[in-house]
Amino acid sequence: MTTNLVMSEEDEASDKLSRQAFAFFLHMMIGLGTWVVLMLIGYAIQPRVPQLFILALSLIVPAAVGFLYLRARPEPMAGHVWLAGLIWLMIVSLWILDMPTGPNACNECSATEKLSRTLFSLPRPSGLIDDNGPFLCTWPAAALAGYSIGARLAMRRKKSEE
Repeated sequence: MTTNLVMSEEDEASDKLSRQAFAFFLHMMIGLGTWVVLMLIGYAIQPRVPQLFILALSLIVPAAVGFLYLRARPEPMAGHVWLAGLIWLMIVSLWILDMPTGPNACNECSATEKLSRTLFSLPRPSGLIDDNGPFLCTWPAAALAGYSIGARLAMRRKKSEE
């Protein structure tokens, strides 16, 4: 009889873990989907705006979507989506640091210069990864962080109302 009790506790833990993993990936896809829609709108209207403005929009718009979505459907795992963005940022940063430099590719750059010029195009693009560092890494990571911030704010407001 005690083995049945142990099995049911293990099954419940496994089921809970599965639900958490599904919720994490669902919210990660919502945050990235919001960013993709933002990029498609920008591609359609082709505005001339600085990259730091796009970075701010990549943070603010998913934060607003996360806030509104989590107000309607509270889910604690949504607040942890920023971890996926941070992991993605670290993976791409290691890839960039491992790249060779040369003419038109951040010649003689230090590690800090490589990262700042590739990921943020500051003071100018580095030439590494075809100057797509913000698009491939920084903006999606900011979108996940923004979504997570919006989710946390919605969850905190929801708790204070109850």
